[in-house]
Amino acid sequence: MRVVFVHGACVRDGSWWWHRAAELLRERGVPSVAPALPSCGEAGLPGGVGGPGLPEDVASVRQVLQASDEPTVVVAHSYGGIVTAEAAAGVGSVHHLLLVAGYLPEVGQSLSEFGDGHPAPFLDVDPDTGTFGVRPELLVDTFLQDCGPEVRTQAAGHLARQSLQVTGQPVRAAAWRQLPSTYLVCAQDRGTPPRLQREFARRAGRVVELDAGHHPFLSQPAAVRDLLVSL
Repeated sequence: MRVVFVHGACVRDGSWWWHRAAELLRERGVPSVAPALPSCGEAGLPGGVGGPGLPEDVASVRQVLQASDEPTVVVAHSYGGIVTAEAAAGVGSVHHLLLVAGYLPEVGQSLSEFGDGHPAPFLDVDPDTGTFGVRPELLVDTFLQDCGPEVRTQAAGHLARQSLQVTGQPVRAAAWRQLPSTYLVCAQDRGTPPRLQREFARRAGRVVELDAGHHPFLSQPAAVRDLLVSL
């Protein structure tokens, strides 16, 4: 078994966001990898007007998924659910999807269709550059309120300006329709409200709740490890 972690929006260095859970999985003999998302500037090209978008993110994750025949669980966090819906479709090694406060889009849906038509207050949207990002001053209170001081201090260094176009680009597949899926509802999440997560979770095969904020793999990595091992 291996785990592929697909990080959320407006961050970079997925391996850092995933490192606490990854270390615990390694101790159990389970390797993991966190593919780069080009729309977050992780492939050498900055996000923004004319920059990489959802198709490039899908291609990056799909390449990693297809690189091994080992049974794989994909952990899709937040926006990562949009990417994974298309990237994991038809990949034989993928045995299970774990959505963490994530999105399960139907074919043709985009990230923007899950909102209310207005940018979230914790986001800074710049139409001129074609990017959006998390307001640094709201990062901790919105996304990391249940994490320790070391994580809170380091996290700001792993934010990214992401291509705004990803919010409107539709997915061309819905892998969760063909694959077993589990939805992890983060009951203390201040970024993606739990009531919305529970609505999204209706599309998953199984639902688990954890009393955690938006990043349980940082605040409660042992609980995330145990859930993955059970899959």
